[in-house]
This record gives sequence, structure tokens and C-alpha cells, in this order.
Amino acid sequence: MSEKVYGIDLGTTNSAIAVYENGETRILKNMDGDEVTPSVVLFTSVDEEGKDEVLVGSQAREEAASSPDTVVQFVKRNIGKKGAAVQFTAPSGKVYTPEMISSLILQKVCRDAEKYAGEEEVKDVVITVPAYFDDARRTATKQAGMLAGLNVLDILNEPTAAAVAFGLGREFKGRILVYDLGGGTFDVTIMDIDDGKFTVLATGGDPQLGGINFDQEISGLIIKKLEEQGISVDYEDDERMAEIREKAETTKKQLTNVEHSHPVFRFREDGKTQNVRLDISREEFEAAAEQLMRRTQFIIEDVMKQKEITWEQIDEIIIVGGSTKMPIVIKWLENLSGKTISREVDPDTVVAKGAAIFASTVSKRAENQETGSAASEAGEVPSGGLVISDVTSQSLGIVSIDPADPVGKKEVNSVIIPNNTAIPAKRSREFRTVVENQTSVKIQVTEGNDPELEYVNIIGETVLQIPPYPKGSPIEVIFAYDANQMVYVEVIDLVAQKSLGTFDIERRSNLTAEQLAQAEETVRQTSVE
Repeated sequence: MSEKVYGIDLGTTNSAIAVYENGETRILKNMDGDEVTPSVVLFTSVDEEGKDEVLVGSQAREEAASSPDTVVQFVKRNIGKKGAAVQFTAPSGKVYTPEMISSLILQKVCRDAEKYAGEEEVKDVVITVPAYFDDARRTATKQAGMLAGLNVLDILNEPTAAAVAFGLGREFKGRILVYDLGGGTFDVTIMDIDDGKFTVLATGGDPQLGGINFDQEISGLIIKKLEEQGISVDYEDDERMAEIREKAETTKKQLTNVEHSHPVFRFREDGKTQNVRLDISREEFEAAAEQLMRRTQFIIEDVMKQKEITWEQIDEIIIVGGSTKMPIVIKWLENLSGKTISREVDPDTVVAKGAAIFASTVSKRAENQETGSAASEAGEVPSGGLVISDVTSQSLGIVSIDPADPVGKKEVNSVIIPNNTAIPAKRSREFRTVVENQTSVKIQVTEGNDPELEYVNIIGETVLQIPPYPKGSPIEVIFAYDANQMVYVEVIDLVAQKSLGTFDIERRSNLTAEQLAQAEETVRQTSVE
């Protein structure tokens, strides 16, 4: 492990990197002197050897509207998914998966930290993810770090990172609710803080809800107002739609500080150029966005209900993510909770800072194991590291036959470890064979709460052999969920009282070893600026 370790917030719209040393946390600025780097990748050209050349960051974002076919944005929403629908084909003809695109963003953030912030080689890192990310998305994020040439020490939940940054250096003891509304994802996490101990009680979220959705509401308002002026918008015009999306985001930011925004569009028809100036008010934007805020409210109330927690039992509400700058978020939360919202942390950088603090404890633990030391200087994170107790973000189970089905053929999802179970956890359930002389059992591991299979994900499977027992012979399925949120499964033959085997989840949605090797070669040949 290198001397320094770093925390990286790999965001949907912006990313940031930080380091914690000598009792202080520093955000490392990029080549533009900014604390955050837009998570936007623009494929600019192909060199003589057929290698792709890309721009990452503010320059890429500025050219997004005029080059919609060669720019990739919001890739975090697709990380951990497979298939042509989430892949990007570069001008060179090479295909880039979400993990590969994310690795280019990570390269940019780390190289800027080295070149412009004067850091040594950035190698050892902790990368954050939304608390509600499932197993596939977490694994894909780690793979993105590997493709970027990084040593990913750990994957840390974003709300937990924010809580670490909030709690460090304060004599705070109590219960907090972290409301994390980023560019593309939403999380709510409730946790207790007590002298360096962070105990997560419950978490929930929506990986498809974020600032992008609020931009879409403004885009809808823009299109409506243009049509009211007799200007039809061609939804197939990629350049025009990219311009609308860009101005929608700008309008959203302006409405944070003013009551009205006036985006201007230029149209050319019959040889004449027409400038159209619109008027969009904060009031009409907030009316359009109300349904999105209700979605966040539903998730909050569901999480609180699961653990029977009331607003009176919450001591602080911490808001995280750039989208929490919208006035509607503060108003909505204060009306909902009856509390004043804490503004003690910077919603844009607090996650990276918390990740850096946590990363330093990973390094410190390794150092102390080598030296046998247990002491720490005043003001430092305890040498034993922060104590973080987390919960499962998704329910885990298997596909089984519904015992209520008279035909005995309907398959359902049988949960073994419910979501929001403290981890590490170990749970088991007993099942029975369904036909006479059955000689094998198919174990399909599920992720999700719903009993109906169409609403859950099958994340892995295996087939195990058994002797030809009578119908109804018992087997036990044991799930173990470790502190790193890795899942292990063991199946016990209860007739013979012996294990049929233990297996890791073969993640269907993630890159295989062969695909990773191919991706690594492509990324290595891509020039990032």
C-alpha cells in the first residue's frame, strides 16, 4: 500500500477526490481549479493507430449539446448492467461498457490530482456508491477502479461517508437522517453516531431518481412553452434536444437563487432567424417537481416505518448531493420533519471528504498491524479506525415453488436475508424437494423484496447433486453476508446431514474475467485528457 490513500466520490454528474492527512481533509482540485469534475466523456478523435482520444470533465460537458453522438453522460445510472442498450460505440468502432466509461472518469480525476494538485501517484483508493446500490453495481464500480489502474481498498456507501465527514471532530452523539439526492440517484439512510461509531439502522433509495429527473421536468416546461408560441420541437433532433437538456439544467440552477429564469433559443425558418425568450418561474418548476419530491418522501417514510422510527427520534437531518441545493428540497424536508435542516456540510464535496477519512483508517489499520502500534495523535482518527456497522441494502433469497400452488409449479421469491439486516449476517431456511427421486437442486439467488419473480433480480445460480430421495425431502439453504457486502451460499442435505457445497455468487450482470481483460486493453489504449 502506498503512503497516501484517497477517497473518490464517483458521481452521476460530478466526481471529486480528497485526501485526509495531519488531521485535515483536502479536496484536490482539477486542472480547471474546480473541486468537482463533471462526469462527462467526449470522444474527440481517433489517432493514426486507431486509438480513441477523449476529453473528460468541463470541456466535454460544454461540447455535449453540439456533439450528442460522441458524448457519454450519466453513465452511473447504467453501471452494473449488461447489454447493447448500455454500451457506447466510439467513432473508432470500439465498444465501451459503463465500467470502461467510468474508468476514464476515474483516470481523469486521479491524473488531475497528480498533475495539478501536486499529489504523488494516486493508487490506493476508496470509492463511494449509493447505499441502495445492489451487489452488481457495487462489483461493477470496483471493476471500473481496477480498469483505471487503481487499487480499490473498499467500496463505501455515500451516506455513510457523509456521516463520517459530519461526525468527525464533533462531540456529536445522536441519530441522523442522511438525505442524499445526487444527479442520478437518491438514498436515505438513518444511523446512530457515538464517538467514532457509526451504526446504520436502515437505508432505502431509488437508483433512477436524481437531478436528471428534475431537469426533465424543466425540459417538459420548455417544450410546452415553445409549442405555445407555435414552435414545434422535433424529438428526433438530437442536437436540439441536447440544447434543451443543457438549458434545462442551467435554468434549474438559476431558479435556486432567483424566482424567474429566461432561457433563450434561436430558430431559423424560411431564411429568417428568430430568438425566442422564455419565462420559467420557480413556482411552476416546483409544481412540476412535486411528484418527484413525493417519491423521495415515500422512500423516507418506508425506511422509517421499517424500523419504527419517528421524526422525534431524529436529532439531525444532513442533506447531501448537488440536487439538495434546490429550495424545494429544504422546504419539503422541513415541512415533512418539522425540523431545521443542517447546512454544516458542503453537499458537493462531503462524500469525497468522508471517503478520504475512511480511507485513512484503512491505511492506518494496515500500518498498525505491521508495527503493533495502537496510539494516535490528538485530533486524528482513532488508530483502530472508524467503527462502521452497516445493513443490507437489498433482500436476498432464492427461487422456490409456492407451497400454496395446488399444481406445485408456480415459482416465487423466498427471502432469506431481509433488507436492512445488520451485517455481517447469516440466515437460513428449509426447503423440500418437489418430485420423487429428485437428483439435483437448482439454487437461483434473488435480490429484492417482492414475492413475484418479475419484480426481483436473479443474480446467480448453481446446480447441486443429491441422492434420489423421496418427494418432500428437506434441504437447508444458508446465506452469509459479510462486512464487504459479499454473499456466500451453502446448501445442507438434511437427510444425510452433510453439506452439498458452498459457492460464491456468479454475478450475471458483471464483466467476466475474460471481458475484464479485453476491457483493460481497450482502456489502456485510450488517451484521456
